[in-house]
Amino acid sequence: MDFEYSERSLDYQRRVRAFLEDLILPAEATYHEQIQAAGDPHFYPPVMETLKAEARKRGLWNLFLPHETEWTTGFSNLDYAPLAELMGRSWIGSEPFNCSAPDTGNMEILAMFGTPEQQKQWLRPLLAGEIRSGFCMTEPAVASSDAQNVQTRIERVGDEYVINGRKWFTGGAGDERCELLIVMGKSDPLASRHRQQSMVLVPRNTPGVKLERSLSIFGYHDQPGHMEISFSEVRIPAKNILVGAGEGFAIAQARLGPGRIHHCMRAIGIAERALELMCSRVRNRVAFGAPLADLGVVQQWIADSRIEIEQARLLTLKAAWLMDRVGAKGAHTEISAIKVVAPAMAARVVDRAIQAHGAAGVTGDTVLAYSYAILRGLRIADGPDEVHRRTLARHELQRSASREEAS
Repeated sequence: MDFEYSERSLDYQRRVRAFLEDLILPAEATYHEQIQAAGDPHFYPPVMETLKAEARKRGLWNLFLPHETEWTTGFSNLDYAPLAELMGRSWIGSEPFNCSAPDTGNMEILAMFGTPEQQKQWLRPLLAGEIRSGFCMTEPAVASSDAQNVQTRIERVGDEYVINGRKWFTGGAGDERCELLIVMGKSDPLASRHRQQSMVLVPRNTPGVKLERSLSIFGYHDQPGHMEISFSEVRIPAKNILVGAGEGFAIAQARLGPGRIHHCMRAIGIAERALELMCSRVRNRVAFGAPLADLGVVQQWIADSRIEIEQARLLTLKAAWLMDRVGAKGAHTEISAIKVVAPAMAARVVDRAIQAHGAAGVTGDTVLAYSYAILRGLRIADGPDEVHRRTLARHELQRSASREEAS
């Protein structure tokens, strides 16, 4: 396995790092001040448009999509991974580059599966950063980690599809710029397990679509929002289906593969920032006559954090490397493994940094408290840890059975 980055990736790493340190990190305070002044947690702060304009000017735009197009650079998953890590150092670090979820996954869906008409209507404005989008999969009434449980109905009636159901934790839908919802629902309950679901494109202003409420994560509301949405007799043209009826599960798997790598690398990025904050704090804070850095337990926190970050990064890079060679299906066990490892690792590092900061660690004065909340939520998003462990265990049991049969 060769994890060496290309010269092109190394060049972009330098450019993204400079942009992050010179512009994004200093803009964090302004970003939050503008939202607070508006009195609306989903207000779109003007400073973000300034950052986006500068990123486009510098050619740092749409770096995520592994397809060469007129808008994108065509990075491999391996070469994009360190860029995602750098962006992850700030919770506002991805959007200036037009690389924030859920838009990235939705753009990948449209690039891979959209018709030319669908791409013209939705992919082009998303790639241009003119609109935002939401992905509607999780439901409040069922365990949505099992796609068979999804209750939202997508039924064909003549030349239309009619949608009825309720979704929640739809990222991006709270932003006033959100114009598209990609909705996964059950179109044929009698079909085989992985052919029951379909995905359709629903303009957010379609009659019957209602934003019920904004959901918090441990009390935090992020700017794009995590919304609960109801669909009541929502009618869309039949041409708004993605690929065709029964293809929803396959599309979801294709979407989640690269997205999980992006999530994990961003988690590693925030873990690196937390470790830096912890080291700075303990070097400059004195208790009982000596710097906290002299305490053995603090040195253990630092050492364990470095070890765990490196382990998680190498495993994630392996998954990215495999994705580039054998695709999401061939790398599915490694993708499941990193989804368990990276968020939990990052949360542990952040937790140590919080402890090192004492009372300040649980306030909004640092990035740590918010980071801990979001990382804890990430252990549920895109499939809970237990589902990914189940996948890994089944794979190991199959390998064991194969070895016994061969012997």
